[in-house]
Amino acid sequence: MAPRKLYGMPLSPNVVRVATVLNEKGLDFEIVPVDLRTGAHKTPEFLALNPFGQIPALQDGDEVLYESRAINRYIASKYKSEGPDLLPTPSAKLEVWLEVESHHFYPNVSPLVFQLLIKPLLGGAPDPVVVDKHAHQLAKVLDVYEAHLAGNKYLAGDEFSLADANHMSYLFCLSKTPKAGLVDERPHVKAWWEDIAARPAFKKTVAAMPLPPPPPSPCRRRRRPPELKAQLARWWYIIR
Repeated sequence: MAPRKLYGMPLSPNVVRVATVLNEKGLDFEIVPVDLRTGAHKTPEFLALNPFGQIPALQDGDEVLYESRAINRYIASKYKSEGPDLLPTPSAKLEVWLEVESHHFYPNVSPLVFQLLIKPLLGGAPDPVVVDKHAHQLAKVLDVYEAHLAGNKYLAGDEFSLADANHMSYLFCLSKTPKAGLVDERPHVKAWWEDIAARPAFKKTVAAMPLPPPPPSPCRRRRRPPELKAQLARWWYIIR
């Protein structure tokens, strides 16, 4: 069978979401770069993989999939017996928390990551109105997580599952922002994050991420050399 190919860029949280599950399952794969700056995601070759022109896409033998959460469910189902079982069945909690991630967690953490991580890397300033709005909403969401995790080691119960794995890329990005306290201030959420972040598969995933240099201090932003600005602009196109 042809090697698995994960199309995208290594710092895109959605690509990292899939890489996390592939590594949990111990599956070999290669990341095939898709340069969003040059419109590679809109070429006929890539549109044949994902007609919506978005990353990631996964080629697994004769199967081609897109949408990161759908890809992860496919991996967890097809390779159920390899690595940890990420889809314990039946599991009402699993189904609920897979939906909570996509409908409550992601819509608020994603704008925070953009405002607090991406814009400063480009020399811009976060929009305080947007930050306050989504930080407030994410805090309320994480209060629900805190209550749930007070009685559960993981989101679906006693075992790590796909519900946990689907959170990890954005939790990692959030941990690199000034709003990391949204997790740290909630002891059960913090313990859960520290537990899943310490998993060998996720450490392998993070080690493969070409993390950008830290943003310069505000007083130095105007003096950023053109080559650094170009590098940071490239990183923004990769991760968004």
